[in-house]
Amino acid sequence: MAGKIVTRSSGWARRSQPSWTNILTLFACLACHALASTPDGPEPVETLIIDTRSPYKTDNGWVMLSPRDAEDWKQWKKRQNDKDDDEDEKSSSTAKPSVTTTFAIVAGKPTQSSTTSSETAPSALPTHLDSLASGFKEGSNGDPNACPKFINWFLNTPEFKECYPLSMLLDHSKSFFDAQRSPVTITRTLDATCAANATRCSQYFAQLAQNFTSTENCGNDYTWGTPAIVNTYKAMVAYAPIYSVGCLRDEKTSAYCFANAVGNTTSRGNTYLYTLLPFNKSLPGSSVTTCDECTRQTMNIYQASTADRRQQISLTYEGAAKQINLVCGPGFVQETLAPEAVRSWAGRKGRVVEWTGFGVVMGVLVWLI
Repeated sequence: MAGKIVTRSSGWARRSQPSWTNILTLFACLACHALASTPDGPEPVETLIIDTRSPYKTDNGWVMLSPRDAEDWKQWKKRQNDKDDDEDEKSSSTAKPSVTTTFAIVAGKPTQSSTTSSETAPSALPTHLDSLASGFKEGSNGDPNACPKFINWFLNTPEFKECYPLSMLLDHSKSFFDAQRSPVTITRTLDATCAANATRCSQYFAQLAQNFTSTENCGNDYTWGTPAIVNTYKAMVAYAPIYSVGCLRDEKTSAYCFANAVGNTTSRGNTYLYTLLPFNKSLPGSSVTTCDECTRQTMNIYQASTADRRQQISLTYEGAAKQINLVCGPGFVQETLAPEAVRSWAGRKGRVVEWTGFGVVMGVLVWLI
């Protein structure tokens, strides 16, 4: 045992002495940490992005917009809305419907109502007496004038609307004056007036003219010579002849002779045949009418209408016929009035007999029936 040498295990000594491998590993970790902490080091591979956009509903649906884009979009939308409002205001100011107050008579009692009409409506036909001035005088006892109420009443009756008289459009109708500028509109207007039953409408306006001049309606204004009332009465009486000449068509073109006359901007002579003669107004001395078939047929209708001396055309026809013949040649139209038809007595069955050369024979036939 004395000669045996006992030695300690060298494992502890080796564990207590660090190896070069551990030293190198520690040095590498410190270097990586130093590099990661420097400002020039690489960015992290994954980053967190916060979306600050908000949803906004536009004309194309919902979209995500940033606060700045959203503010720009709101400003643009506001400018668009302001622009639309300005355009609406301009259009409403230029094409603003005209509101008129009228009186509708029901069971003899007037009730006030308001109607709205647009002058620019392309589909609307011209309105009768839409420019008739007020200026009606009061009654004898200071009572309200009944004439405006009566006018409004008959303008709204079904009979008047069905007849749609051309004669009452020729005066005091601004919408008809505007319609004459368009061949399409004036043709539509004539189509409407020519669709009426002329026989029934002639009877209607004969009775209406009688009621119109009654003192209970517009008789006082007619007696005082109020121009608008006198002209309206003349238009009622002239319904039949103006209906006939207004519905006369050119044989070559099938267009209305009246439409051709008002559409002729170089000469107003033909227009005067319709707007002046039937209302006891002579042709201007300087006017020149066209020597065509429309003029000839129009004057033929007027000449036949003069048989009723109550028609205003009987007072202006002869002078106009002579003036036309000076331009178109002798005999182009008849220069004398038609034989007068005199209402003398009523035959059996309540028929009125008109005594003319041919009427005498017809009167006898009526009496024998």
